[in-house]
Amino acid sequence: MPASGSARFSWKALWPGQRNGPGRDHLLALYQKGKDKQWDGRRRIDWDLEVDPYDPLGTPDEAMTLYGTSYWDKMNEAERGDLRRHYASWQFSQFLHGEQGAMVCAARIVESVPDLDTKFYSATRTMDEARHAEIYGRFLREKVGMLYPINDNLQALLGDTLRDSRWDMPYLGMQVLIEGLALAAFGMIRDTTVKPLPKQILAYVMQDEARHVAFGRMALRDYYKQLSEAELREREEFVIEGCYLMRDRLKGSEVLESFGIPEAEAETFSEQSEYLQLFRRLLFSRIVPCVRDIGLWGERLQRAYVDMGVFEMGDQNLDLLMAQDEEVAEKLDAERFAAEEAERTAEVDEAIEEGRSQA
Repeated sequence: MPASGSARFSWKALWPGQRNGPGRDHLLALYQKGKDKQWDGRRRIDWDLEVDPYDPLGTPDEAMTLYGTSYWDKMNEAERGDLRRHYASWQFSQFLHGEQGAMVCAARIVESVPDLDTKFYSATRTMDEARHAEIYGRFLREKVGMLYPINDNLQALLGDTLRDSRWDMPYLGMQVLIEGLALAAFGMIRDTTVKPLPKQILAYVMQDEARHVAFGRMALRDYYKQLSEAELREREEFVIEGCYLMRDRLKGSEVLESFGIPEAEAETFSEQSEYLQLFRRLLFSRIVPCVRDIGLWGERLQRAYVDMGVFEMGDQNLDLLMAQDEEVAEKLDAERFAAEEAERTAEVDEAIEEGRSQA
């Protein structure tokens, strides 16, 4: 993908006396938190957990796009398991491709943003995104054994984001749109899966993303206050086009095509699936309030959200959602470590008892 833009250097921001008010202090606090919260995916995640590649997420029959169709009725249990495997692979493959895009965009922000404090934080975010791509890649490679290529619409949005020379566009395209949508998808799977390994992966990734969302909102909200109405409308047009692109990319019809179902029929099944309609609608739960919060809320953008059926999501409390994401990861850690400590204690007690019996 060709990219454009300038590399910007900042020398004077190294001097504390030249920082610009409390906003800079908050950025540096996020930078410190980003450093403190770094973690190793090889150690924090329990990769020894078994995963059934033919049911990686514990997906119920009713959630499958083909459920209730003649194709589903003709499938045996092995074929239905293969369909679950393909859907899980497709979902996590798009997560992987999105995280690689986020890594590239975070690096672009380091290069192009004007102030040094933001460069500092974006450097930690680049490492976060590298870790996420590593983890999703390992899950697909070792546990599912299958990888799907990047969806065409996701690739198109990534290209539009990287080709724009304005420094704020990687924030808007990647952090607000693509990662906002991914966060909602992560959360829905995290909260519904009965499988411990994908739950761990999603919970820990979302803990990082809570910081990223706070950072992006703060940076864009401050910057967009300075823009003219015409400049704001340009960015709203970008958001509208990107949201329609992402709404249309979330059908997973390429999975059905892998099973020999014609493209037109696969599109129809995806459109008619009640579960998928709900899933696609809820995926905008993080994007709409963020777009409103950063100051992009013109009449045409609002009409687009009404058309998509997601306008009321603008009232969601993003701060509460982000706090819950962090709490879920911390609670999961506490439960895992408590269980491991209890197991170690039981092993010690057993060894002591065995020693007494042999004395």
